[in-house]
Amino acid sequence: MSDTDSAAERALTRLGALHPKRIDNIDSNTLSLDRIARLLAALGDPQERLPPVIHVAGTNGKGSTVATLRACLEAAGHRVHAYTSPHLVRFNERIRVAGRLIDDAALAALLEEVERVNAGAEITFFEITTSAAFLAFSREKADFVLLEVGLGGRLDTTNVVRHPVVTAITPVSLDHQAFLGPTVAAIAGEKAGILKPGAAAVIGPQTAEGEAVIEARANAVGAPLHRWRREWRCEPVGDGMRYEGSRWTLDLPLPALPGLHQIANAGTAIACLECLLGVVVRPSALADGLRRIEWPARLQRLTHGPLVDMMPGWELWLDGGHNPAAGEMLAASAASWRDRPLHLVVGMLNTKDAAGFLAPLAPFAQSLHAVTIPGEENPLPAAAIAAAARSVGIAAREAPSIQAALRAIAVGGGDGRVLICGSLHFAGVVLRDNG
Repeated sequence: MSDTDSAAERALTRLGALHPKRIDNIDSNTLSLDRIARLLAALGDPQERLPPVIHVAGTNGKGSTVATLRACLEAAGHRVHAYTSPHLVRFNERIRVAGRLIDDAALAALLEEVERVNAGAEITFFEITTSAAFLAFSREKADFVLLEVGLGGRLDTTNVVRHPVVTAITPVSLDHQAFLGPTVAAIAGEKAGILKPGAAAVIGPQTAEGEAVIEARANAVGAPLHRWRREWRCEPVGDGMRYEGSRWTLDLPLPALPGLHQIANAGTAIACLECLLGVVVRPSALADGLRRIEWPARLQRLTHGPLVDMMPGWELWLDGGHNPAAGEMLAASAASWRDRPLHLVVGMLNTKDAAGFLAPLAPFAQSLHAVTIPGEENPLPAAAIAAAARSVGIAAREAPSIQAALRAIAVGGGDGRVLICGSLHFAGVVLRDNG
C-alpha cells in the first residue's frame, strides 16, 4: 500500500465513524442542511462554481439514469463530472472527475483539506465527502456535473446546489421510511425537494399518488414538467427502442443494461438531454452511449472470476436491488428466464423489507440460500432472510458464505442460473470476492 493509499484509507476510516445517526435524531426529524452549508461556506462555496448540474433523485433507477447520462454525454464529446453513491468496492467509485475515477492522492488531499477546514465541528460522512467532491469538481473544467441524490432529496446534502439546469426523479417507491416517511406520497414529497424554479423537471414512471405530489411541487416552484408518457415516452420497438419527446423522435438501440425497466431509465436520461437547449447531442452519440453504459450490480452477468469458476455451465447474475419495487423489476426479468431453473443467493440489511423484496420473485425461484453480509455493521441475519423467504413460499436455507451457497447449489448439478441479490453492500462483497 502506497503512502497516498494509506492516507486516503485512514481519512475514510476516520470519517466512516461519523455515521448520520450519531448526529441526527431521526425520530425528532432534525435532518438539515445546516452543517454542510456551514462547511461549504468555510471552503468558499465550491458548489456555486460548478459546471451545469443535472440533479437526479428517486428510489430505484437513479444510478442507472446517471450512468446513461454520463455514457451519452461522453459519447458526444463532453467532459463530465459525476457524484454517485454508494460505492461497491472502492470509495473512489463515488467521484468521477472529468470522466475518470478520482485517484488516491487527490482523494487523500481533498479529505485532509476538508477535515482541516471543518476543524472538528459536527459533520457526517456523507456531508464531508460531498464537500470534497464539490471541491474537486470546482477545480477541474468540465461541461456538466451529474449529481445523484444520496437519500431523499429535500434535505440530502447534494441539494445545496441551488441552480441545476435539469432535475430528474426516477420511480419513487417505499424505501428508507424511517428517514423519508411511511407512504409513497411522503417519500415523493422528499424527492420533489430537488425541483427548482425554471429548471426542467424530468419525471420517470410514478404511481398516481407519487406523481400527484411531484406535480404539485413542480407547479409550486415553477419547474416545467417533462413526464413519462405525457411529454415524453420511451418504448421497446422491434430489437431496439423509440424515444418520442417534445423535440426529438429517435429510434435507438436498447441500453446495455438488461431489464425492461432500463428502457424507462434510458428514456429519463434522454429526456434530460432533450431539455438541454443549445447542447448538441447527435442521435449517433446517443446510440453509442446506450451501447457503452457501465453500471455494475444492476442485473449484471458475471462472466469470469473465482465465483464463476465455481459454477461451470451455470449463469451467475448480480443485482443490488433491495426493496419491493426492485423485487418486482427483477421478477419481470426472471419471467423471461424460463429456460433454466433459478436459484437465489440473498444478503440484506436489517432496515429492509425482506419478504416484500422476495415475494415477487417467489413464482420463479427454485431455492434460496441466505447469507449474512460479511463485514456489514447492520446485516439482516441469514436466519431472518430464510424465514422471510419461506413466508412467501420460497424453499430456503442458510449458508455461512457466498462460496458455501454456490457450492450447495452446484451439488444439484445441471446448468441453472443463480441470481445474487438483496443489497448493494452485498453486491460489493460479491464483486470483491470475484476479483
